[in-house]
Amino acid sequence: MGSLFSLSLLLFLAAAYPGVGSALERGTERARGSKGSSPPPSGTSVPFWVRLSPEFVAVPPGGSVWLNCSNSCPQPQSSSLRTRLQQGKTLRGPGWVLYQLLDVRAWSSQAHCFVTCSGKTRWATARITTYKPPHSVILEPPVLEGRKYTLRCHVTHVFPVGYLVVTLRCGGRIIYSESLERFTGLDLANVTLTYEFPAGLRDLWQPVICHARLNLDGLVVRSSSAPITLMIAWSPAPTALASCSIAALVGILLTVGAAYLYKYLAMKSPE
Repeated sequence: MGSLFSLSLLLFLAAAYPGVGSALERGTERARGSKGSSPPPSGTSVPFWVRLSPEFVAVPPGGSVWLNCSNSCPQPQSSSLRTRLQQGKTLRGPGWVLYQLLDVRAWSSQAHCFVTCSGKTRWATARITTYKPPHSVILEPPVLEGRKYTLRCHVTHVFPVGYLVVTLRCGGRIIYSESLERFTGLDLANVTLTYEFPAGLRDLWQPVICHARLNLDGLVVRSSSAPITLMIAWSPAPTALASCSIAALVGILLTVGAAYLYKYLAMKSPE
């Protein structure tokens, strides 16, 4: 009779309060599971991470670089590196593998490290960039044309040109700057920047410098020209005018002198 009363009470509570019924069902399932549960199979995937460092690296053309592929898998099944670049030596240790890349000449490449752990594969990516700093940065002497100075800067044997920024400074002040991101060539290049500078009085006798800067996604390579002082340039027109005036004056003096000489000789001649 007691058991029947308890069962009736539980059914009544379940009908009156659905939440209580759900809790009872979960409790029943939990109890059943505790009796017949088994440990997870050995093939279950284990959470782990994969890192490839450095994530970004820039090297001169023809250089080499080491990439470190590390992971947190207790027992990795495999680890490999996939890239179009030439691979060299491989060094392994607990939780890491070092991969060597040789003769890097492609401007921008990627390398992917794949690690398999308990049947699951994860990967990480690194980017390799090749660059060549300018061989030289040369600023020609300024030329005055009218009221403007023509400034011409030469940047030689630089790569990649698309990441180059050329800046002109006068007395520490930026007077012109240009980014060459529109150029996508894959070869060493020579760049010439020409700018007409309307210099004012404050710019005279100030040093002018040409700066070349490669912005390689975190790596900045800088080169600069020798400074050139912005001086007052005299126009050749006044000089030519002065030369003509002197020549005319000399001609007049010679004429006057010849006239006096003729008169003097006439007076000395016998009558």
